[in-house]
Amino acid sequence: MSKTIISTDKAPAAIGTYSQAVKVGNTVYLSGQIPLDPATMTLNDSDMSTQIHQVFKNLTAVCEAAGGNLNDIAKLNIFLTDLSHFALVNEIMAEYFAEPYPARAAIGVAQLPKGAAVEMDGILVVS
Repeated sequence: MSKTIISTDKAPAAIGTYSQAVKVGNTVYLSGQIPLDPATMTLNDSDMSTQIHQVFKNLTAVCEAAGGNLNDIAKLNIFLTDLSHFALVNEIMAEYFAEPYPARAAIGVAQLPKGAAVEMDGILVVS
């Protein structure tokens, strides 16, 4: 099995022992993205909407570095510290994705890195 590490400076640098994404064949495993501004590596947390948009921007950058885009995501996982933001995630997600939408899970968690309120990871399939 040959693995290709995907990396871009248009998304936050890894803050631990992981890669932004790993490509195996035509499948790309996207690491979790929180709302870090890639230029400053600080949390873009002025409000929940801003956090969600920043996460989608970060995922977009990694998808593009892997040769794809958000609509190539087959499975998206969303982690929220407050599930009352689920409707807002749906609303904002519709701005970034076209039908057919990816398979998805939304999971309530107690805490996320750096105090983020949202994190997303996924599996991308590129041609």
